[in-house]
Amino acid sequence: MKFFKIPFLLVWRLWFYILMLTTVIIMSPFLLVLTAKEEYYHIMWKMIRIWAKILIYGMGFRLDIQLDEEIEPDESYMFCPNHASLMDPFVLIVLSKNPIVFVGKKELVKIPIFGFFYKKVVIMVDRNNPKSRKRVFDMARRRLQNGVSMAIFPEGLVPTENIVLSPFKKGAFSLAIEFKMPIVPQVYYDCKRFFSWDYQKGGPGVFRIRQHKFIETKGLEKNNLNTLLDQTFNLMYTDLVNDTKYMEDTNKPNNERKFKSPL
Repeated sequence: MKFFKIPFLLVWRLWFYILMLTTVIIMSPFLLVLTAKEEYYHIMWKMIRIWAKILIYGMGFRLDIQLDEEIEPDESYMFCPNHASLMDPFVLIVLSKNPIVFVGKKELVKIPIFGFFYKKVVIMVDRNNPKSRKRVFDMARRRLQNGVSMAIFPEGLVPTENIVLSPFKKGAFSLAIEFKMPIVPQVYYDCKRFFSWDYQKGGPGVFRIRQHKFIETKGLEKNNLNTLLDQTFNLMYTDLVNDTKYMEDTNKPNNERKFKSPL
């Protein structure tokens, strides 16, 4: 059965990259205009959300969303999802009607066409450069207006698939305290199982997502950073470790292998 499944998965994976590249090319003329000025960001976000929906539904996925608390228009938040799949950013985009500015890795600039627009809208961070952190704060201060939020995958990487949740980096929580943004913990249970980095597993299915109640940061200072980080981590870890399907996939043999994204 496995030998029949692998050719299907290869074609299915190839379809994702064809779909992604084709849609980026079609959107390019509009993105050239909409990325020219920051005041166009709200309009561009609507287009990006449509794009994310095309990629998710075009791959045969559906979303089952549980919202313990909903975001308010014209408010800024710090979105913190777990990261285990290439589909995670697209799920996050679909979930938020409010525009989000991502803090992302500079390596993605190398992707043809996509990288050109990526560097225009994403706040890029170089973890090996001490000046990069100050640059992130300066850019965030300018962009966090009129309901624009931020999103950081706090694990800072995509862990191997035998890891429930990698230790969190401090960046997201430091920014949340600095700009008094509530933390929005989001748990993605199925992205790893259905769209793993391992091309030999996965397939169309339903992504279950839970958006937990927000963690307030007003009144917190820098000395509260570790407490805020631990509170968010423990909430998300407990949720994941108590999910039967997520843990069955996490505990599968050979999950300690490290896969790299083709992007």
